[in-house]
Amino acid sequence: MLLTIDIGNTAVTIGVFREGGAADGSGNGANPVERLVTTLRVATDSRRLADEYGILLKNLLEFRGITTTDITAACICSVVPPLTGMFEDLCRRFFGVTPLQVTSQIDLGMPIRYDNPRDVGADRIVDAVAAVELYGAPMIVVDLGTATVFDAVSRDREYLGGAIAPGINLSADALYYNTSQLRRVELVAPTEAVGRNTTMALQSGIVLGYAGLVTAMVDRFKSEIGADAKVVGTGGLVTVISDHAPIFDDINQELTLVGLDIIFRKNSAGLPGSGAPEGMSRVGG
Repeated sequence: MLLTIDIGNTAVTIGVFREGGAADGSGNGANPVERLVTTLRVATDSRRLADEYGILLKNLLEFRGITTTDITAACICSVVPPLTGMFEDLCRRFFGVTPLQVTSQIDLGMPIRYDNPRDVGADRIVDAVAAVELYGAPMIVVDLGTATVFDAVSRDREYLGGAIAPGINLSADALYYNTSQLRRVELVAPTEAVGRNTTMALQSGIVLGYAGLVTAMVDRFKSEIGADAKVVGTGGLVTVISDHAPIFDDINQELTLVGLDIIFRKNSAGLPGSGAPEGMSRVGG
């Protein structure tokens, strides 16, 4: 089984993929969504040690019926540098595998047209690869997490770049922490855009405001890469605005994990045990 780890600013998301799409494990090239066995989420905490994360991950996987010996390979993308090496060490010591780390220097199956490809967040690349593989191109990916991130892929399946805005929670927190009379509110849309009280006014500005931001940015992207571009939403906060921004062709919360699986397979002959290259096999053989 392949262990995929997406280290984000707010959460670490883990996925486990079996080798084949069928119950008997056959069909190594089957749809990665069909091979996703389980997903887990734990809080990102740079103060936590590798042993702590290791024990936590081991116990959570065993609760789902997956043992450390079931894991035969690993693939990581990270936007939190202090945790990158920690999770690489964790994979070696707890699962006996050396993980593949996603960077712009490995085979992505997609040209990166950013001015400096090294500057693109690994999660953005992974999302783009997965979205094009699953839905085609041209493609716009909208990831609503700690930041609100837009990524564009051309008709020729080239990663072009995108846009980054503060995330919904970041913007809301800025209001709460920097004003005396505004309080936290539930992130749901009010019945009307014109708020008749402070709670509704905040909900209108935050939820409907972000729905408008996302809609306007997608329209701008389409004017540049093609009106027929598909739009895929992902990230923990996408459901907050999806009903009020009718621009999504699909919502896929497993997009990054699926992209890690796809990229791992592009960089190996298969999962360990079926000819994986050196550096991605089980430690000690």
